[in-house]
Parts: sequence; C-alpha cells; structure tokens
Amino acid sequence: MASSQRFQTAAVRIEGVEKHFGNVHAVRGISLEIPERSLCGFLGPNGAGKSTTIRMIMSIISPDRGTVEVLGGSALSMKDRIGYLPEDRGLYRKMRVGEFLGYVARLKGVHATGLSRRIDDWLERLALPGVAKRRCEELSKGQQQKIQLLASIIHAPDLLILDEPFSGLDPVNGRIVLDLIREEQARGATIIFSTHQMHTAEALCDRIVLINKGEKVLDTTMADLRATHDDRGLVCEPRADPAAFAEAARARGIARHARLHDNGAVDLELADGQTTESAMSAVLEIAPMRSIALRRMNLDDVFVEIVGGSDAKGAKIDA
Repeated sequence: MASSQRFQTAAVRIEGVEKHFGNVHAVRGISLEIPERSLCGFLGPNGAGKSTTIRMIMSIISPDRGTVEVLGGSALSMKDRIGYLPEDRGLYRKMRVGEFLGYVARLKGVHATGLSRRIDDWLERLALPGVAKRRCEELSKGQQQKIQLLASIIHAPDLLILDEPFSGLDPVNGRIVLDLIREEQARGATIIFSTHQMHTAEALCDRIVLINKGEKVLDTTMADLRATHDDRGLVCEPRADPAAFAEAARARGIARHARLHDNGAVDLELADGQTTESAMSAVLEIAPMRSIALRRMNLDDVFVEIVGGSDAKGAKIDA
C-alpha cells in the first residue's frame, strides 16, 4: 500500500499510557494511533518499552494509567480478529504441527471444513512441505518460528501484531516472512511489528513509531520522514585524504557533521542554509571527487540521531 494514502480510522488508539514494574518506569505517557490497514514499525533500543507497550495493546498486562482501544474495543473482546506473535515464543512441543495449527485455527473460529488442506497449502507456502505430521519439538528453531507465525495469521486477522518476527531467521527464511507480511497487508490487515532490523523496517513500513526510555520520540509516516531527511546530505568520495576533506567541509560551513566510512566515502550532513546544489559546488572546490551523490534517508542514521548512540560504521566529527 502506498505510504501517501490517507487512512481514516484507527485500528489501535493509546492515550497517556503509563506502566511501572516496581521502581522501573517502563512506559511514560505514550499516546498514539495506528491507522487501519497500515504497516507500522515499533522501533527502539533494548529495554525501550516496545514489548511492554505491545503487551498492553494485547491486554496481557494492564496499564497503570491511560487507555488502550483495539479495533473499537479491547484486545480480549476482539481476540478472534487479532493475530499475535509474542516475543517469548512457545509451541505445544509434543503436538504434531498439523494438530497444533488446526487447534489454534479452531480456537480462532476457523471452520473445520477444508482446514487440513489449508494448513498443507500454508506449510508449502512457507517452505515447510511435509512437516504436518512431525512433532513441533522436532523442528529447527527457524521452522518453529515460521509455524508460530502461521498460527498468528491462519484465521486472517484484521490486526496482526508481531514482536521481532525476523529474530533468528536466515536471509532466505527472512525473505519468506517479509513477503508474507506484505501479503497480509495487501489482504487488508493492520500490522504492527517490532524489530531491530532498521533496513527491514525501512523496506516494509508506511509508518514508524520510535520509543526510547519509555517515551514516544518519533511517530510519523515514512513519506514524511523521507521528506524531512532526504536531500539534507551528500555522499562524497574525495580523491584527497577523507579526514582532511571532512574537516574542510565542516570548517567552511558546508556541513554540520561529517562521517567517515571504511571505503573512503564521507557522509556530509549539510549545514543550515545550504542547498544540495550549493554544497556540491562547494565541495568540488575543496578536492576533486571520484563520486558525489545525494544521501538518501537511512533509518539507521535517524535512529542513532534521535536515540543518541554512536554509529558503528564510522567516526562522527561534530561541528
């Protein structure tokens, strides 16, 4: 679904939600709305409050203060319209895969007629042919994760909540899961998922919520995020010494920050008042270039900028 589309109705509404665990203030007054049919990424460092917020949405735990509305009611009253992949995975290990999936589907109101065939089709779709008769405990960790994902979508939920769905998956299975999430949104589901994989969130999401230290610090569409951050930087490969070039770009007021990469490239975050056109002309006066291009928005950089960490890809030279 195009990120520019305007959504009219919220699938999830949270108002002023607070949560304490003893002396730990895990969630601090978060308010947000997740539009219907959107695909929203919950991002944040470990311990930021993402999973706690998700558990409150699911009515697994209750907020100390504030309100949570899911599909116009509570998650408990709407449970058959919700699919959930929890952070703490768990299967009925002694059950056979087909029995487990059939059991979950019937709990969610799926009619038994044709269910076995549907399960076989889904297993084939997830590159798990022939596992229906195997016990869950006999599967690899990645296979078990795909079975749990299937259990969360087998009833075609209106709201799908996935807590770290890509954790532990190799690139091939990660691509299968990514495609499946896209298909679920195309079917009409609203999807919320938490992840540490910024590139995956950037590729999938039409909305981003960033939580840090229990507070919402960013809540925007990817389209607006790109409009804000694109065209505010250059990626240069100078023929001269990269560190000297970075310092010169900063000293001349072309860039607020410069970041050096191992391959000799230099990211320039443009200073206020600089246009990309003027900055390109100015850097060419400093040194000849192997290449120069606009720096496109990168969620890794946005995350580091907002959360305040350090970028492992290179040293950052501050103005």
